[in-house]
Order: sequence, then structure tokens, then C-alpha cells
Amino acid sequence: MNFWTAWPEHLLADVSLWSADLAAPGAEVQRMEPYADLFHLDVADAHFVPGLLFFPDLVAALRPLTEVPFHVHLMTEHPASHVSAFAEAGANLITVHYENGAEASMAIEQIHRCGLAAGLALQLETPPDVIVPYLNEVQLILLMGTRLGVKGQSLDPNTYTRAQTVRQIIRDAGYEGRVKIGVDGGIREQTVPFLRNAGADLVVPGSLVFKSDHLDETFQWLHALSVPTTDGNTSWKKEI
Repeated sequence: MNFWTAWPEHLLADVSLWSADLAAPGAEVQRMEPYADLFHLDVADAHFVPGLLFFPDLVAALRPLTEVPFHVHLMTEHPASHVSAFAEAGANLITVHYENGAEASMAIEQIHRCGLAAGLALQLETPPDVIVPYLNEVQLILLMGTRLGVKGQSLDPNTYTRAQTVRQIIRDAGYEGRVKIGVDGGIREQTVPFLRNAGADLVVPGSLVFKSDHLDETFQWLHALSVPTTDGNTSWKKEI
């Protein structure tokens, strides 16, 4: 878990490989390697969410191509049953969903037994205060900004408030700097600055970066966004 405690203070780009050219994922990883803080690999089982996505074999095939950490996002039923395979394939951080119920805690325990960092994801309808019992167990709270399993959606405007609430919960519980806040879905040029100001430490960009004609400028802009305010600033409300 050492990689997770040594991050720079800039906004982290957890680059979503779901938006890459899937005919050439290895080339896409190498294209993004100079810029990405993590690579985000969604895993879907067609039960927890629609569709099927990314498997351990792909993670293992990509692992030798880069030293950038891999973040595996398990959108599956029975997540604990998948942890070991993705850990062996080369994951560094594995996130499971609160909505998995008691199985989420089982999966988090398994993630730590594998020596990896753990994240907890919350769907749109899940109240932020459910994270409190997990703050001593996870390194990331990942807020979904859109419905699961569908690309290209607009960010739910409640995500700004949810990010600010999660940040306050983390601060009040004494976990500031130990548990990071990420947002996955609806990551656009016009939403990222407001998400950062509302409390996000990490975003999961897809088309924002893969469709960029100027990667240097895009990532320089993203990484340069100022740290979240700590004085209750709510300038993000202008976006709603």
C-alpha cells in the first residue's frame, strides 16, 4: 500500500481504460503512461451492472507495460471471490461497492490480506454517511457521478454536494489525508474544477483525455487545479 501514501498533492487522474481504443489497449496504456496517476479498470459481471467488462487476463497482459498503479473497480456480485485473481494479475488498488452489503466488508478484508489498498464505492442514491464504519478500513471513497455501467452520461448535479459532505465526514472523523475522495462518471472539462473545489482528490477521466488532441495541456490543466478549500467554499454551486 506504500504507493497510496506517497501521492503528490495535485488532483489525481485515474485514467479509465474503458474509454481507450479497445483494439489496442497496450498502446493506449503506453500513450497515457507519462500522464496518468493510475489506470482505472472497470470490472462488470452483467449481474450487478449491465454488460461485461475487463478480466484478470487483461490486467496481467497490461501489467508489464507500465509501472503506473492499476485501480480495479469491481462492479460485481460476490466481489470477494474476484479479489485474489485481480491481485495476482497486478492490481494495486481494488474498489468494491457499499451496495454489496456484508460482502463488501469481506472483500475489503481480502483486499488487505493480498497487501493492496482498498476503496469503497457509493452509487448515486446511497447516502454519504454510510462510509463512517469503513473509514478505518479503506483508502478511497469513490463516488459515482452517473449511473453504473453506461458511458457518456452527464454528471448528476448532486455529486458536488455529496463530495463536500464526504470530505466533511472524513475530516470530522480524523481521516483527512488518510482517506481520499474520488469521483467516477461525468468527468468533463466543465465539471472537474467544481468537483475539485467540492472535495475531490481524484477523478476518473475517460473521453476527456482519450479524445484530447493536446495531452500535455490537458493533464497539466487537470493536475494544476488547486487543492480543495477547507473553509466551506461552495463556488461549485454555480455549476448547478
